[in-house]
Amino acid sequence: MANHASALKAHRQNLKHRENNRSNRSTLRTCLKKFGEQLEGEVPEESGNSLAELYSVIDKSRQKKAISRNAAARQKSRLTRRLNAAHPRPAQD
Repeated sequence: MANHASALKAHRQNLKHRENNRSNRSTLRTCLKKFGEQLEGEVPEESGNSLAELYSVIDKSRQKKAISRNAAARQKSRLTRRLNAAHPRPAQD
């Protein structure tokens, strides 16, 4: 355990930040699971609307530094590919 005041304060801050990051990542995972369940459903419009909301959650996690910039970009890319594969749009002439 830390002995100096500054080390004790750093430890307290670390505990707070860890809890905030865990909470944020948990919220993100919950939203990802809900999106996956919606993809399995029959209504593609719902999935499209929820993708925008999910992008917002990912961006907020990135802004709070709970996930890295590359992780956020990778997740958004994968989600878009999953949506397009699950509900392909008809080809336009």
